[in-house]
Amino acid sequence: MTFNLAAVQEAVAAAVPEREAMVFRDRRFSYAELTDRTRRLANVLIAAGFGCHTERPALAPHESGQDHLALYLLNGNEYMEGMLGAFKARVAPFNVNYRYVEEELVYLLNDAQARGIIYHDTFAPRVAAIREQVPTLEFLLQVSDDSGEALLPGAVRYEEALAAASSAKPDVTWSPDDLYILYTGGTTGMPKGVLWRQADILVAALGGRDALDGHIIDSLEEFAARTAAGGTRVLPSPPFMHGAGHWIALGAWHAGNTVVIQDVVERFDAHDVCRIIERERINMLLIVGDAFGRPLVDALREGNYDTSTLAVILSGGAALNASYKEALLELMPHVTIMDSIGSSEAGGQGSNVATKETGANTGRFMPGPGSTVVSEDLSSVLEAGHEGMGWWAKAGYVPLGYLNDPAKTAKTFPTIDGVRYSVPGDRARLLSDGAIELHGRDSATINSGGEKIFAEEVEHAIKQHPDVYDAVVAGRPSERWGQEVVAIVQLREGATLDEPALLEECSRHLARYKLPKVFVQVDQVLRSPAGKADYRWAKEQAAR
Repeated sequence: MTFNLAAVQEAVAAAVPEREAMVFRDRRFSYAELTDRTRRLANVLIAAGFGCHTERPALAPHESGQDHLALYLLNGNEYMEGMLGAFKARVAPFNVNYRYVEEELVYLLNDAQARGIIYHDTFAPRVAAIREQVPTLEFLLQVSDDSGEALLPGAVRYEEALAAASSAKPDVTWSPDDLYILYTGGTTGMPKGVLWRQADILVAALGGRDALDGHIIDSLEEFAARTAAGGTRVLPSPPFMHGAGHWIALGAWHAGNTVVIQDVVERFDAHDVCRIIERERINMLLIVGDAFGRPLVDALREGNYDTSTLAVILSGGAALNASYKEALLELMPHVTIMDSIGSSEAGGQGSNVATKETGANTGRFMPGPGSTVVSEDLSSVLEAGHEGMGWWAKAGYVPLGYLNDPAKTAKTFPTIDGVRYSVPGDRARLLSDGAIELHGRDSATINSGGEKIFAEEVEHAIKQHPDVYDAVVAGRPSERWGQEVVAIVQLREGATLDEPALLEECSRHLARYKLPKVFVQVDQVLRSPAGKADYRWAKEQAAR
């Protein structure tokens, strides 16, 4: 049996209608209220003519038969309501990076053929500037904030639209084939829309597989029954427009847990997160790698916060450096830290668990169901302990493809020995003990003197030095080597660039040929709001 995400939410909400589903600032929403508000949004969309126009059997894997709704929002209850409300109208919502400039926004909305958009007041001027360049865009829902921006002509206030809509269950038939769309970040190339069947992403990333014994939940009654053990309070600190952020939120809801949103949503504010942990008695915190882990360590050292209820820190979307894991475990020895490796194209792929007792490491993961390593030419699945490098791959519950791009779909989702795999582009080795050693995204690889050097492993080495606040690594042309490694570093306040000391630290962790040839100091390393390195920017800095 397979399920639509709307059906799962309704089943869970019916089991625990009075339990808190979501907390945002001074607003608290029960599961019954979440159901009411998302039904109303669905009926707003249906009344505007949105929905599913062509069912999946009549479509190619890279095609969509549904209307698409852009979510151009900061974190808040409206973002998650926007996702669920769209699902209940059989509309496919998709994430918009709120840092995009006008040109990038036009590209994204046209690529997605967006028919509608939900956006905060603060983004109204940008929507006004680009709306004539997106011919499919016809429906605007504007969410109030403190920016003071006026309602755009033709737009409707979000809360007014919900208040005027019916709270009845939408008169549509939800399908497990309905789409979930996640746009990739575009930090190494143009963003791509990954198309998933809702039934597949549910198992791959959203709690459709039981975390204890790994079985796939096969009835709505079992989803409802799991709520008896629910009540965990979860704080996803990344932006919801990043997959890891809303994956954790939806997965929490599918088990009857409570999602808490931080007060400061324009950026990652570590002190704000610590205050929320204390105030809301948070049990699980989601961060994204070093960009979140580093300031979290600093905030915990500076403040006197009660984190006694915190049991798990989950790093999704980027691995957390072992040095930061050790620091967090020193500050909170009762916590378990889990690196969860995954991607837009594969869902969850593996995990690395660290506790005070086991110690910490980086780059070594135990694979999840369906995860393996395939050969460089995509012709075979490699055996444990194989020589050379392969691609981390996943079989089973994988996406349909990339929106309107059959060529990229065929390349990323090959069939090997009759089995369809997702191969997102990460280089890896399957070790003899069954663990997978991750080396990094191929698109960020540097080819120097015939050797492939993975940017992420050099970055992890540099960050071991106590003077380094942040670092990103890129290649630049070299007459001698073809490419050479350049490290772009942001130092801690008061520190000065000491290249010999940084090289000495790197040499403790890396072979000589991987060491940076040049260090470039910057005031701030540019990252996405979700903490991911912007390698296009890094290459520009290296080229200078």
